Amino acid sequence: MNSRLLLAGLGAAAALLLAGCNYDVALTEKPTRNLDERLIGRWYGGEDGKEPMIVRQLDRANYVVAFDNDLYRAFHTDYADMALVSVESLQPGSDRGKFVCMSWLLSADGNQLTLRSVSTKVIPEDLKDRAEIQKLIKANLVNPALFNEPMVFLRKQT
Repeated sequence: MNSRLLLAGLGAAAALLLAGCNYDVALTEKPTRNLDERLIGRWYGGEDGKEPMIVRQLDRANYVVAFDNDLYRAFHTDYADMALVSVESLQPGSDRGKFVCMSWLLSADGNQLTLRSVSTKVIPEDLKDRAEIQKLIKANLVNPALFNEPMVFLRKQT
């Protein structure tokens, strides 16, 4: 992939994530599994590859994520055989307690994390019912527009 195109995609995806959380409910009522220790650490992404995202363990099933001077709680909400996380804004204001749903993929070597948020064009953000959101996700599994452009983060080597 052309590095310019990748950078543009990363910038657009980061803007979508930072624009706010979309849903009043998480994709699943509770975490579908415990933490994946491979996700914990310091990751870098953004247009210049220098935007830090720090992922830490909150408890057995929840992460706390610091990104772009904001805090989030994230937990696994695997659904329809997809590796998904629900990410809740912890910031004061209108987004507090709102969720964004994201797919995640970790490279085989554990050094690249790819996140893609669910598109509000496919799953409208005015949906209030978890079952409706799940139904639309399941109905759109093969729809390439289900997810926004990927955000790619690289693990900081220590």
